[in-house]
Amino acid sequence: MDFISDSSRNQRRFRTFNVIDDFNREALGIDIAVSLLAGRITRYLAKLAEYHGYPLKIRVDNELEFTGNTFTNWAKSHGITIDYIKPGSPYQNGFIERFNRTYRTEVLDLYLFNNLQQARKVTEEWLTIYNTERPHEALNNMMPIEYKTLKQAA
Repeated sequence: MDFISDSSRNQRRFRTFNVIDDFNREALGIDIAVSLLAGRITRYLAKLAEYHGYPLKIRVDNELEFTGNTFTNWAKSHGITIDYIKPGSPYQNGFIERFNRTYRTEVLDLYLFNNLQQARKVTEEWLTIYNTERPHEALNNMMPIEYKTLKQAA
């Protein structure tokens, strides 16, 4: 999990909260808002967990949203271990950093969004393609959903 900042056409800043599954490189979701505080993050993660289940471990950096009581208590209440990377060591969370670069290049840098709704719509469309139509070299050129299905069947 990680954040990216950007701005809309009218220079209004917004952030994206990106969540991926390291196992199959599936992008579980991207929440987009002007403000992404810990309460919103935990509600979003709970929503993702309704579909994907709760993870055993979450790897994050040491941003305030991930170190405060709201997030740490939420993780503890669901039996989730928080794996903090060392400050200044983004390579320790390489999968999300790679994903962030791809998302920035293929979405955020290509569009001048008029509003957050437009950013959300374009992002959702891109996520569908990313997960279901796009082969990933690290997954033997399978799509994340295909890889996940194959491994669950095994």
